[in-house]
Amino acid sequence: MEQVLIHPVVDDAERIDNLADDALKLLTRIIATPSFSGEEHGTAALITDFLYGHHIPVHRNYNNIWAFNKYYDPAKPTILLNSHHDTVKPNEGYTCDPFEPVMADGRLYGLGSNDAGGCLVSLLSVFVYFYDDAHLPFNLCIAATGEEENSGYNGLNAVLPQLGNIAFAIVGEPTQMHMATAEMGNMVLDCVCYGKPGHAARNEGDNAVYKALKAIQWFSTYQFPKQPAFMWPVKMSVTQINAGIQHNIIPHECRFTVDVRLNSCYTADEVLDVIKSYTGCEITVRPGVMQPSSISHIHPLVLSGIDLGRKTYVSPTSSDQGWLTVPSMKMGPGDSARSHMADEYIFMDEIREGINVYIHLLNNLVYRLIHNPELPLSYPC
Repeated sequence: MEQVLIHPVVDDAERIDNLADDALKLLTRIIATPSFSGEEHGTAALITDFLYGHHIPVHRNYNNIWAFNKYYDPAKPTILLNSHHDTVKPNEGYTCDPFEPVMADGRLYGLGSNDAGGCLVSLLSVFVYFYDDAHLPFNLCIAATGEEENSGYNGLNAVLPQLGNIAFAIVGEPTQMHMATAEMGNMVLDCVCYGKPGHAARNEGDNAVYKALKAIQWFSTYQFPKQPAFMWPVKMSVTQINAGIQHNIIPHECRFTVDVRLNSCYTADEVLDVIKSYTGCEITVRPGVMQPSSISHIHPLVLSGIDLGRKTYVSPTSSDQGWLTVPSMKMGPGDSARSHMADEYIFMDEIREGINVYIHLLNNLVYRLIHNPELPLSYPC
């Protein structure tokens, strides 16, 4: 295969340093502003002010903020740059104020610093970098969205129809700036097994716990036969269980929750049909089923990342990629292992590196498209 040379990017070290400084200032303000899922109005205002400060027109729906590059051309393909500004609630293990941004030992501490504040401010900076470039062979759309942590319908899902025809997406989540080219989907099931109450001292009643145990045993051992080349098998994990009202009463119902990770071989409905046929449980699917997502390893974006020494992998966690029906790649500064941990942090150098790698990635893509304008950006997964 003919080797594609990396686009010879002019050394923009000073400009990238300035972007990184501004990104860190924005991130400290975001950390200091509580933004639990569905309550992101404060951080939405901060992001709006940041873009306005760069003379960029902004659109808003709910707490979602988006903008297009200055020379947007509907005849060109559009790349979506997306990350979220909502957070989970801080856990009890915090030893510091989760809403007080603290810089120490090269780290920035605070709730949402790693997941996904660092990714968000890096992508915003990259959008600013390319905003007024009149010669891009594609459009850029930046979308800072809410309700990612609870898979809410008023996040990215609510604004996708207003973003136009997206060719593919880069979703900002902490990946150490490597490329998650596939992501498992997610479906959560609330299951109930029914029995009949009776006195525990006598041979009466029908124990719902024993019925649930049979179903749980099936969940722990069943393997779906089909497996894609670049994803893991469907995975089912029982994560919660509740039954009984008193020690001497046979429980008449047992409720348990199952976390299901989906691959591209089965639709959510197909997986659900198999589960129902084997378990006999009453099953309710929680809203917000996230579909598996991927991008081809020969997509120009992925090849551009490989040229930069970025690795590819399959992500076990779900994100807003699950709302997308176009090829998408998860990539961002930070480490997924730090997400939702107590005393969450991101290394400040990771943000500068993230901005730098994102810029080189898109410049590399520009180079490929200039030399081969027929390259398909909506390359099938």
